[in-house]
Amino acid sequence: MKVGAAIGAVGGAARGISAALAGGQAGAVIGAIAGPLGITLGSVSGAILGGLAGGVGGCALGAQLGESLDRHVLAHNLCLLCGHRFNLPA
Repeated sequence: MKVGAAIGAVGGAARGISAALAGGQAGAVIGAIAGPLGITLGSVSGAILGGLAGGVGGCALGAQLGESLDRHVLAHNLCLLCGHRFNLPA
């Protein structure tokens, strides 16, 4: 689950970069109403929020994927009576 979360966070951060670029452009357009300072602040805040949203979303998705792999693919469940390792049914 930890590995899945880490991979998901990296993938989400990469997705967040593209979202940050789009968010920066959208922030600049909205900030254009306030002039040059608004464009700058809108671009920066849009980029930061886009990057954070991508990273958090990727981490959550990766954690869910990792948990699903742990439960249904990797044999981590142990019968306490006979010692047999098994997977949960899908």
